[in-house]
Amino acid sequence: MAVTDEAIEKIKDMIVSGALRPGDRLPKESELAADLGLSRNSLREAVRALSLIRILDVRQGDGTYVTSLDPQLLLEALSFVVDFHRDDTVLEFLAVRRILEPAATAMAALRISEQQLDALGAQLDKLGDDPSVEELVACDLEFHKGIVRSSGNSVLCSLLDGLSGPTTRARVWRGLTQEDAVSRTLHEHRAILAALRDRDAEAARSWATVHIASVEQWLRSSL
Repeated sequence: MAVTDEAIEKIKDMIVSGALRPGDRLPKESELAADLGLSRNSLREAVRALSLIRILDVRQGDGTYVTSLDPQLLLEALSFVVDFHRDDTVLEFLAVRRILEPAATAMAALRISEQQLDALGAQLDKLGDDPSVEELVACDLEFHKGIVRSSGNSVLCSLLDGLSGPTTRARVWRGLTQEDAVSRTLHEHRAILAALRDRDAEAARSWATVHIASVEQWLRSSL
């Protein structure tokens, strides 16, 4: 194991064991290096790496702290990595989204508030019956984000938020090239919203699956 990797593992073990908790300040560099049996250089590299993935927060002139370790904060690194996807992996992102998002939609059916339902309905009403493809895709992203947020699961919300980026271009492409893509998307959005209003988790799950699978099926036939 590389020295820096060993240093990272040792700091991670301190956090996992509870020796360091969210919000705690790390001991002084010289003390921590001695306690862990590390050189100050390897410790410094480990701290730098862990700060990049939002495990640690380095505050100039103050010290280094364990972050809140909130799932949304930690999963920001996923969004960064996902941005480097290749076009030939879009189908894989859609497949993962097809597994996760229907589950989130079913959860939302049992938790979403009337106010949140009204906000989703207002989004669709504002869009109208004949939006441009760009308007439709922008609404699509916000519509699904609102539903997933209503599931009450911050980890699921962060994962799906990170996965939505790579599929955006495919959604635009479909809207521009498939004859009934816009009307079909509007219909499916309305069906999902109706299922949510009925508090019908299985219907919401089914419509979300149909909605995402239709994009995936179209892309497979177009590639």
